[in-house]
Amino acid sequence: MAATIKYGIIGVGMMGREHLINLYHLRAEGVAVVCIADPHVPSQQHAQKLALSFDWPIQVFSGHKQLLESGLCDVVIVSSPNMTHYQILMDILNHPKPHHVLVEKPLCTSVQHCKHVLEAARQRSDMLVQVGLEYRYMPPVAKLINLVKTGSLGRVKMVAIREHRFPFLVKVNNWNRFNCNTGGTLVEKCCHFFDLMRLFVGANPVRVMASGAMDVNHKDEVYDGKVPDIIDNAYVIVEFDNGSRGMLDLCMFAEGSKNEQEISVAGDIGKGEAFVPESIVRWGKREDGRDGVQTINIKDDRIKYDGLHHGSSYLEHLQFLGAIREEGRRAPAVGLDDGLISVAIGVAAQLSIEKGRFVAIKEVLSV
Repeated sequence: MAATIKYGIIGVGMMGREHLINLYHLRAEGVAVVCIADPHVPSQQHAQKLALSFDWPIQVFSGHKQLLESGLCDVVIVSSPNMTHYQILMDILNHPKPHHVLVEKPLCTSVQHCKHVLEAARQRSDMLVQVGLEYRYMPPVAKLINLVKTGSLGRVKMVAIREHRFPFLVKVNNWNRFNCNTGGTLVEKCCHFFDLMRLFVGANPVRVMASGAMDVNHKDEVYDGKVPDIIDNAYVIVEFDNGSRGMLDLCMFAEGSKNEQEISVAGDIGKGEAFVPESIVRWGKREDGRDGVQTINIKDDRIKYDGLHHGSSYLEHLQFLGAIREEGRRAPAVGLDDGLISVAIGVAAQLSIEKGRFVAIKEVLSV
């Protein structure tokens, strides 16, 4: 029987508690959450109550440094607000005791901070660091990724991703209402989709063009005398170094949508589409025409908890646990380079809106 792997969670707001529940459903795999850290007392109390309902007595800390110094855990989940990721990650990476890390997206709110984290991580061969871009694991998205990898669609030329959804949720102290805390909507929310584009086309981004604004949501909100500045809709075009291109269509005042995400991937042989939350994949080859399109309902029987992201967080933890148990033989599925590039595309898109022009990726990576 493998030894129990002990987890600590830094930041136990909504997403931190989601990780706690996912790990509880993985308890048969030999995991336990033993400690949490969060300066927000109500969040501490909610998480502690949840853990006790799981019969998991946990130690509570008000700060991440105390959690690290306690030596209680082997793995750290960083699910604190975006703007805190950089300092927390640097403290983990510079700590004498190695801790494997799963950090929520985005990796950091700036390209410069992402690069600093990468440099620090290169010095720690005793630690695995994975970025929480869990949309890769949503069952219909994973099926579409597999169709691309197996060559069923041929060489991918175009990727179109539509996210039409509800506005940003209310978070502790409304931190997610401001670009300075989130990195901007196209970093905070859309790094998921830029990561998927790069994965589908199998290439790196070259330049980005975007148009977006705050047109409907949050305009009548005021916090400490400040009005939110996060955009609520955008179109983003991303060009890749193999000639492929991607497009994001984002609307965050579209609660009437049947699907929150619709992903289309077109290659020179065929086309595939994934729909979430319907969990449907459609695909067909050009030579077979419309009558040859197949429709598949996708389900992953490994998922024991659907949660907020249709089971993808559960599968993310299952994969990361496997990588931890095979230290040195399996790399994290979503590495720091992936986190950096997904942030860089978002930063370029935000800058494109501000400047009204194409922005080269090398322009933001050189910062």
